[in-house]
Amino acid sequence: MSFQKQISLNTKGHGDMHDITDQVATAVNSSGVKTGIVNVFNMGSTAAVGTIEFEPGLRGDMPAILDRLIPPSRNYGHEQTWHDGNGHSHMQATLLGPSLTVPIADGKLVLGTWQQVFHLECDVRGRQRTVLVTVVGD
Repeated sequence: MSFQKQISLNTKGHGDMHDITDQVATAVNSSGVKTGIVNVFNMGSTAAVGTIEFEPGLRGDMPAILDRLIPPSRNYGHEQTWHDGNGHSHMQATLLGPSLTVPIADGKLVLGTWQQVFHLECDVRGRQRTVLVTVVGD
């Protein structure tokens, strides 16, 4: 059995992080799947998904460490081509990745106590985002 649902997000720009755990869990519940996997996929090349303890400290730490690893700069090849200020956004999103797969057991997401599913905006401006949730299993 498979099931798909889209999650829509309005982001505020670089570093804006959303906890989407409840929306993913709702999709799993709606699917009727008891044992399987759920794939969470950000549509777009300047945002990412993953898991984290979704608390204020880490919500600030994640974008800050990405900016230290891949800082905003006009020197990226992307900037030389497009001049849109978001070369680092593409690189940060690629580093984290556009998708996440979580196991499903007894009809529920298998996550640790302090583990939530997040969406992180890496682009320099707010965006309308679509996250595709695909549930597969029995």
